[in-house]
Amino acid sequence: MSINSSSPIGIFDSGIGGLTVAHKVREILPEERIIYFGDIAHLPYGDKSAAAIQAYSVKVTDVLLQQGCKLILIACNSASAAAFDLVKEYVGSKAKVFNVIDPVVKYTAVHYSNKKVGLIGTKQTVNSGIYEQKIKQLNASVDLSSLATPLLVPMIEEGFFENKISHEIINTYLNDATLKGIEALILGCTHYPLVKREIDELLNGKVDILDSASIVAKALKTFLANENLLADKHEGNDRFLVSDITKSFESSAKMFFQDLIKLEKYPIWD
Repeated sequence: MSINSSSPIGIFDSGIGGLTVAHKVREILPEERIIYFGDIAHLPYGDKSAAAIQAYSVKVTDVLLQQGCKLILIACNSASAAAFDLVKEYVGSKAKVFNVIDPVVKYTAVHYSNKKVGLIGTKQTVNSGIYEQKIKQLNASVDLSSLATPLLVPMIEEGFFENKISHEIINTYLNDATLKGIEALILGCTHYPLVKREIDELLNGKVDILDSASIVAKALKTFLANENLLADKHEGNDRFLVSDITKSFESSAKMFFQDLIKLEKYPIWD
């Protein structure tokens, strides 16, 4: 079965983090139509087991395949670490599959060879060692130091950023000995671009902040071009499906996409 270039891109995450990626995809690939799935009923993925994340990812992928998506973008580091290979196997030739880890690893390997780079992410992402493994596979001489920062996702999901509480939490993590002497910091969770400015301020602008959303969107454009799958024009409306509706997700979605969106509840686990 051939994949149609005019078909939509499917993007999923457990919560609002993936919206940072979807927003960058919309900005860099304006001709593409997006179908976003926020699995709000199971957020955050980062503190779930690999088996649970795999089950959720396959279920959501199935929904996006039913919508005729030409590519599935796993806009979550935890799901990219735990379920990318399984999703690829499940999808087969029906669509392409893209994750948010590989583009960042390749970017880091090119731009930060022989340098100390920090990584902050969920417990699932950090404990999987996926970034270290992929850097090693590229034979890249990057000194990577990873730190799990589990409070950041629930903090961001609840709208606590750019305030005293978020400053205290972020500052505590950034002062961990693991990150001492880093020259760059990978935001290893798609939620974290929402606190990028705070992180930059607390690091006094002396550390390069690697925003996965921008890196992934640019890499996706190159990938689609190489596969001859770039859309010629934006046809139809973007859609935003959620397994549950919360006020925080609704307000965050409108922050990125203004009032152009309407959340559609798609309770696939009922």
